[in-house]
Amino acid sequence: MVEYDPFDRLTAHNPFPVYRRLRDEAPVYHNSKHDFWALSRYEDVVAGHLAPEVYSSAHGVTLEGQDRGLPFLIVKDPPEHTYHRKVAMRMFTPRRVNKLEGFVRETAGRLLDDVVGRDSFDLVHEFSFRLPLDVISELVGIPAGMREQVHLLSDRFAHRGADGSVSEDALNAHVELVGIFAELIAERRRRPGDDVMSLLMTTPVEEPDGSTRLLDDGELALRFLELAFAGHETVARLIPNGVVALYWYPDQRRQLVADPGLIPGAVEEMLRWDPPSHFQGRWTTRDVELHGTVIPADSRVILLTGSAVHDERKYPDPEIFDIHRDVDRHVAFGFGRHLCLGAPLARLEVRVAFEELLKRFPDFAIDETGVTRMYNSNVRGLSGLPLVVSATVGG
Repeated sequence: MVEYDPFDRLTAHNPFPVYRRLRDEAPVYHNSKHDFWALSRYEDVVAGHLAPEVYSSAHGVTLEGQDRGLPFLIVKDPPEHTYHRKVAMRMFTPRRVNKLEGFVRETAGRLLDDVVGRDSFDLVHEFSFRLPLDVISELVGIPAGMREQVHLLSDRFAHRGADGSVSEDALNAHVELVGIFAELIAERRRRPGDDVMSLLMTTPVEEPDGSTRLLDDGELALRFLELAFAGHETVARLIPNGVVALYWYPDQRRQLVADPGLIPGAVEEMLRWDPPSHFQGRWTTRDVELHGTVIPADSRVILLTGSAVHDERKYPDPEIFDIHRDVDRHVAFGFGRHLCLGAPLARLEVRVAFEELLKRFPDFAIDETGVTRMYNSNVRGLSGLPLVVSATVGG
């Protein structure tokens, strides 16, 4: 009998063998210890995303459900979600995202130029978390001097114990983050600017009854917390995952160096091969029968993105990293109503990151003795990745 516990450290380190057994042996899996159900096949995960009336987000999208009741977009259902999403979409218009490419490239180049000439550097600490943090901060309006503090607090806020528990330190980090954004909002009210924070403060939200109102300071603080966390955490984890893929598959790396035009497709394959978010929590609003098993109403269900993107029923040879793979109907950024608003910006950041990284360091190796992994609710990634970039190292 297959067992799946996302809080088990060995499973979290390499969940893919367990995912395969889930897909083959228990596509509708129940964990009695933590009392949740898991859907692991691609088509079932997509169907779950496309049925918010059956698989609700309002009870929280983490396994623990600690985010239930918070005014985050990701934990709202229609119609409330619809009206709030319309406002949030104004932050990620194609024009606003495209205008950021110059800043993204300048920032990526500056961070990498700082390590040119060294034999090695830590990709996570010196590049992958700093780049998206600077970008989302520029978009939202977080001052440069506060950005690293926001990242460190976000990491503490996301951390979970081996049993999935939320520590007092994580709760304190949450309070500190909300306090930071409350201060920034108060400053913007005194001196509005041309940034997303000022935009959201003055954009009415339409309510289901047709009335409109402005978000209050508490709602704004939590909205910016959501943006700052989601807006840099995904990219900060995806870049190292992609670097590991190119280290394991040096022939693929050499193709990207020879033809950078292949990098956008490679980014899609990185998202598929080891996505930064491996599951999304939902809550059943009624009994659901699937593959001969009934999931009762009012049950926690997790949609296993990390398994869906390795489903042999969808992707041939899914364990192989192939930059030429046609990755359609991508679920790495969610799907349907909860498709990540920042997905176009994340794709831009990762594309530029690898264009600039491979331009400076076409050959690299990983010092595997220094690799460290982070463990939190549903974000999968590395907290340390020493990259050896001396000229004598080849792939």
